[in-house]
Amino acid sequence: MTTWHIILLASIAVLGLKVLGYLVPPKLIERPTPSRVASLLTVALLSALIVVQTAGAGQAIQVDARLPAIVVAAALFALRVPFILVVVAAALVAALVRMWVPGS
Repeated sequence: MTTWHIILLASIAVLGLKVLGYLVPPKLIERPTPSRVASLLTVALLSALIVVQTAGAGQAIQVDARLPAIVVAAALFALRVPFILVVVAAALVAALVRMWVPGS
């Protein structure tokens, strides 16, 4: 099985799940618990993706200048700072860490 076969099978599986989603009765989705779970699940998956892409290096965890930048960005988002300021602050933190810590 080649990579393209796996990609095609995964695409078919995703399409099938999407079609199944249309078959779920609206009454079930409008309840508070499933609605809240769906909202929180999206945030949790996005957070996991960010952590894996930031700290992951193959099968290992790599701690470098990106990690403090993400922590600063998360703190500023929690304080509801505008997005452009969050990006600039995170970039500055990453640049300063790289400047002061050799090999970051």
